[in-house]
Amino acid sequence: SETELMRYVKKLGRRDISLVDSMISLGSCTMKLTPAVAMMPLSLSEFADIHPFVPADQAEGYRELIDALSKDLATITGMAAVSLQPNSGASGEYTGLMVIRAYYQSRGQGYRNVALIPASAHGTNPASAAMAGMRTVTVACDERGNIDVDDLKAKAAQYASELCCIMVTYPSTHGVFESRIREIVDIVHDNGGQVYMDGANMNAQVGLTNPGYIGADVCHLNLHKTFAIPHGGGGPGVGPICVAAHLAEFLPGHSLAETGGRSGITAVAAAPFGSALILPITYGYIKMLGESGLRRATEMAIVNANYLAVALKDEFGIVYTGETGRVGHEMILDLRDFRKLYGVECADIARRLMDYGFHAPTLSFPVHETLMIEPTESESLAELDRFVESLVAIKRECEQIRDGEADAEDNPVKMAPHTAQEACADTWTHPYGRERAVFPLPWIRANKFFPYVTKIDGGYGDRNLCCTCGTLYGGE
Repeated sequence: SETELMRYVKKLGRRDISLVDSMISLGSCTMKLTPAVAMMPLSLSEFADIHPFVPADQAEGYRELIDALSKDLATITGMAAVSLQPNSGASGEYTGLMVIRAYYQSRGQGYRNVALIPASAHGTNPASAAMAGMRTVTVACDERGNIDVDDLKAKAAQYASELCCIMVTYPSTHGVFESRIREIVDIVHDNGGQVYMDGANMNAQVGLTNPGYIGADVCHLNLHKTFAIPHGGGGPGVGPICVAAHLAEFLPGHSLAETGGRSGITAVAAAPFGSALILPITYGYIKMLGESGLRRATEMAIVNANYLAVALKDEFGIVYTGETGRVGHEMILDLRDFRKLYGVECADIARRLMDYGFHAPTLSFPVHETLMIEPTESESLAELDRFVESLVAIKRECEQIRDGEADAEDNPVKMAPHTAQEACADTWTHPYGRERAVFPLPWIRANKFFPYVTKIDGGYGDRNLCCTCGTLYGGE
C-alpha cells in the first residue's frame, strides 16, 4: 500500500545522513545546497511527461529552455558550443575526448592517441582516456601540488608526434590553483595537442575565470555538483561538454533528433539531450543567482575552504597550499603520521566523525591517509565551527590514546561509530562511558544522528563475497 511504501522510504531516510542533517564535506564532489524552488519544475507534467522523441513542435518550450541553458553554460565557460547529452561527469570526459579524436581524424591525424594525465588530475581521467582508446602518460607534480612544468615540457616534447591532449583539473584535485596554468596550456598547444579541462572543480571558477579564458579547448561540467542538481544516490546526473569553435562540429549527434555538430560523433546517451527533466534545476539556479550571485557563490566556496584550512592547520597540517599559502575551494588534511603517533588510521577518524553527526570527508584520495574536505558556499559559519570543533575533539581523543589515558585498542575512536542499539543495550563492555561514545560534545544532543551500522571489516567483505540469490528467490 501507499502507507507501507511511505514508511519504508522514511525508514531508509532515517538510516542515511544527508544535507538535511549536517554538512557533507566530501572533497572533489561539490555537495552544495539544492534550492527547493529549483526542484519544483520536476513535478510539472509539462516537463516530466514528455517523451524524448516526441515531434519537435510538441516540445518547443523544452527546446527553448535547453537552448537558453546551453547559451548560459557557454558564457560561463567561455566556450562556443555545448552538448547536454552526456549523463554524468565520466560520460562527459569520454565524450570530450572522443570529440578531440574526431577532430584529429578529420585532419588526417587519427594516430594521435597520447593523453597526458597530471598526478593531480581528477580520478576518473585516466579511465576515461583508456575508454577513448588513448595511451596515458603521467605528469609529475611538485611539492606544492602544482604540475611539474619541466616534466610536462619533457613529456610533451617526447610524445609530440602522438600527443592528443592533456587532461587537467583546475583547481587541481590537490586543492590548489595551478599558478602556471596558461603556460601549461601553451606547452600542450605548441606540441600539437588539445587541452581537456575537467570541470569537477568549477565551483571555484564560475564568475572568476573560465576554461575558455585559460585556453582550454573542451571542458565538461557536473551540473550535479557545481550547478545544484542533487548529487548522490546513483543519479541522475548531467555532464555536458563545452567546446571551442573548432570542435563544435564534432559534438555528439543523435539518430532520432536534431542535435550536435554537422560532423558529430555518435550519440553517447539514449536521449538526445540526456537527463532533460532535471535541467530546469540548473536553469533556475543560474537565472535566480544571476552573474553577481554566481560569482559570490564561488568566492564564498573559496573563503569557506580557506577558513577551515586556517582553523585546522595547526592540529593536522594541510598537504598542499600552493604558492600563496592558500587553498582553492577544497583542502587536504594530513593524517599520514596518525598511525605512528596514535595507533589510529585515517579511516578511524572518518568513522568517529559519524558519532559527531558528520559524514566523513573524502578518504585517502588523492593522497593516502588524508581527508579531503570541501565545505562549499552553502554552509554557515556556525556549521563550519561545529565541524572544526568535532575534528579537534577527535584529535584530543587520539592524544589520550598516545598518553595512555585511553586503551590502545578499545577506545572511542577505534570503536566508532556507535549505534543506538549498542548504546541502549543492557551490556556495555567498553572502558569508556556511553555518553562519551554517543554525545562527545554538548550540542550533539540537540540533533543526534545515530549511524545504523557499526564498524565493519571492509577488507574481509571485499575478499569474501556473499551471494544472496538463494534468499531472494527462495532457493537454499
